[in-house]
Amino acid sequence: MGTDLNKLKLECLAIGSVPHNSVNEAINLIRKTFNEVPFWPQMVKVSKNEDMILQYLEGMPSFFSDKSYLDTDYEEFYDDLEQFFTDYESVISKDSKATVMKYGISEKSACAFQSFLNTVKTTKPCFAKGQIVGPFTLATTLVDKDGRCVIYDETLKEIIVKTLTLKAIWQIEKMKSVNPAVTPVIFIDEPSISQLGTSAYVTISDEDVKSMLSEISDVIKDFGSLSAIHCCGKCDWTVPIFSGVNMINLDAYSFAENLSLFSDDVAKFLINGGKIVWGVVPTLDKNALEKMTLEDAIRKFQESVNYLTKRGIDEKLVIDNSLISTSCGAGSLSVELAAKAFELTKELSLKLKEMYR
Repeated sequence: MGTDLNKLKLECLAIGSVPHNSVNEAINLIRKTFNEVPFWPQMVKVSKNEDMILQYLEGMPSFFSDKSYLDTDYEEFYDDLEQFFTDYESVISKDSKATVMKYGISEKSACAFQSFLNTVKTTKPCFAKGQIVGPFTLATTLVDKDGRCVIYDETLKEIIVKTLTLKAIWQIEKMKSVNPAVTPVIFIDEPSISQLGTSAYVTISDEDVKSMLSEISDVIKDFGSLSAIHCCGKCDWTVPIFSGVNMINLDAYSFAENLSLFSDDVAKFLINGGKIVWGVVPTLDKNALEKMTLEDAIRKFQESVNYLTKRGIDEKLVIDNSLISTSCGAGSLSVELAAKAFELTKELSLKLKEMYR
């Protein structure tokens, strides 16, 4: 990859959702606060189709918008499935850029995407962020006609992994079409992996989830993008780390100490060029966000780093491979609080760059 990844040191970014009703207002805020790594906002207040689950279902065999389950019994299912796998292989082998456009995200499900592309085109950032819902989260949320999680159906699970892969490639191709020099960063949003290993999913192994994540991450990287996994709860961080992503993103405001439990693997991840995106600005705790100052955010970042250095990881190694983010999406906040979260994340990034030159 031609882009210098050192440019990402202590850079700031945000997770997808915003509370705005106006695309222009959301994009203007992003251009101001995340000009180095802009992202396309999920306008969750505008349409239910912008929900992180619904947003990625267009074009998926077995999915119908008027049903609440995945259907494999309709007459054309196997014809649709065969065409889907043919299309997938054509895209993966890079035989046809046109084919992936069949699996894009329409304006009704991503009304701000075109404005985001205009930002990538006109401001020419080195990096730009897209996102997909994680395959484990999607496959444990959707059900078949019998109400059973589709993660237990091998065919439906494969459809989900490949559909999400196509959604990621579509974003990458779109970004590169308006700015060939940009390096896309695709976040895989996996809140549900915090539940992996609990009684609800006791029969699902870590290896199964790593395999799903690796398949998507490997293709993302093969198409010239960086891959990342976001989880906003406690989780076994070896699952994201060993899935081969370039970045891991955690809610460091609430769960920074949890990451240090896996310090040996985190150290190897960083030595091999992996990045930690510290979500130190809280978006899931409105009271905490209202009270937070820049000094508070600096202390939270340093506290988060210290959990790793106390386990023997070199501080410079951590700092040089750190980025800053909000702890999660901002869609549940007021417009004013979302602006504070974004602006505080930007201020924190600038201040830390001064401190750790």
